[in-house]
Amino acid sequence: MEWAACLDEYEKLVFRMNTPRVVIDNAVCSNATLVKVDSARRHVILLEAVQVLTDLNLTIKKAYISSDGRWFMDVFHVTDQNGNKLTDESVINYIEQSLGTIHFGTSSCSNGLTALELTGTDRVGLLSEVFAVLAELQCNVVESKVWTHNGRIASLIYVKDCDSGCPIEDSQKIDTIEARLRTVLKGDNDIRSAKTSVSMAVTHTERRLHQMMFADRDYERKPILQLCTDSPIVMVQNWAERSYSVVNIQCKDRAKLLFDVVCTMTDMDYVVFHATIKTAGDRAHMEFYIRHTDGTPISSEPERHRVIQCLQAAIERRASEGVRLELCTEDRPGLLAKVTRTFREAGLNVTRAEISTSTDKAQNVFYVTDAIGNPADRETIDAVRQRVGLSDLKVKELPLICHSKGEREEQAVGVGGTVLLSLGSLVRRNLYNLGLIRSFS
Repeated sequence: MEWAACLDEYEKLVFRMNTPRVVIDNAVCSNATLVKVDSARRHVILLEAVQVLTDLNLTIKKAYISSDGRWFMDVFHVTDQNGNKLTDESVINYIEQSLGTIHFGTSSCSNGLTALELTGTDRVGLLSEVFAVLAELQCNVVESKVWTHNGRIASLIYVKDCDSGCPIEDSQKIDTIEARLRTVLKGDNDIRSAKTSVSMAVTHTERRLHQMMFADRDYERKPILQLCTDSPIVMVQNWAERSYSVVNIQCKDRAKLLFDVVCTMTDMDYVVFHATIKTAGDRAHMEFYIRHTDGTPISSEPERHRVIQCLQAAIERRASEGVRLELCTEDRPGLLAKVTRTFREAGLNVTRAEISTSTDKAQNVFYVTDAIGNPADRETIDAVRQRVGLSDLKVKELPLICHSKGEREEQAVGVGGTVLLSLGSLVRRNLYNLGLIRSFS
């Protein structure tokens, strides 16, 4: 009996040690809500924590990450999309519940949908051809996300059978879908790299898109037309005394930036031990102290160069190039095929898309440029809107990340002035930012 009681107490101790402790504080910071997470450290826990916050479309304005031995501690300064503190109790409760269970992992499924994964060479009208094939094969597109980067395209499309409203499980129909889509993706010049696959369940959609483009090696390709001169600056150097590789990133701030960076590091099998993320105005500066999962730092110049390329690609994939068009109308068969065909006939290229349906309502977002990647002119956009429906298709400005006046006045930290601090000062700084020690300055 006593032995059983001891085992019970031991199980409780293990549970307490492995269950993240989450504290949400609105009193400490005047312009952001602090989300603190303490937990036993494991490889993907930082990514999962960031994923919970970004999936709620919260803005991470600052973050401090630190791990000591096998313990993981971090704090996020977050706001809603309007730059305000979090006051909705349902959102706060959801964050506490979600972060409190990330140690045990989360299963991701497609909610009764069939998932189609596509990668290939991007071209004007490709999306139109894809949706036309799906409409012809009686596949109803329920959700989809499309990214393009360096002349490549990756898309994750969730479909169901038009007639039954159920997942597509017939093996013959699945083979037909794959073959038809592969033919569309190959076009005239992409015989080898075009890929299609069908599954009933996937990982987190945006993480999967990063994995697909990484596997497609988009980071090694050169953009056909370089329009943006504000490319992310990534520097990697080793701190030999502490066996860390130090990654410094300076780039334009945007939504889900931290998720994209941490996702790529995680999938490349690097572990973040310490990090500081700061934003000022429209700029973001991030510093990460990383090692391989086997505990070693980056060991060669080719590896260092690859890390730089991959992180730059991760930041650029979600960059919103082109005019943002929002389609909100009653969902109906062939809608996507018709709308994207209109884009194609007007010479517009879709650089990014987010497709969703809710209670028979289509809510879609497209970013479009002209055929060579320049911003589409107003006359072309107006003509497209006339054909689709002025009340259905609207032009929207790109969302801005809100910052307080005090933050805008802060000076952005330059990458060139990076100084490798001693581990002791780094840990003390992060512990202070986590609110676990007092300042003695």
